[in-house]
Amino acid sequence: MVGRVRRKAGLAEAAARAQQDDTTPRTCALCGRPLGTRIEWHHVVPRSEGGTDTEPVHPICHRAIHAAADNATLARAGTLDAIRTIPALSRFLRWIADKPADFHAPTRRARDPLQ
Repeated sequence: MVGRVRRKAGLAEAAARAQQDDTTPRTCALCGRPLGTRIEWHHVVPRSEGGTDTEPVHPICHRAIHAAADNATLARAGTLDAIRTIPALSRFLRWIADKPADFHAPTRRARDPLQ
């Protein structure tokens, strides 16, 4: 296998291993809802800022984090608790709270970063 096909096969194998592994996280580190079939790993402090620790999040939660804050802001925040206090993410978390685990919707950047 080469290129994209090999990468997709690797992702499928990783997902199968994660389902068999009892240590796999069961909830999203940002919103606290149960994780669905797709899991993304978010660097709490971006790699470009020297971060190494990752947390499991829903794809929509991951996109919301990066739409609400740039890497410098995420690095200054340093923790998910601090990231949750960003006004745009606070609104997102209230909105997403009652959605199913595999829910997905387009993520838009805020027009004004202070909103």
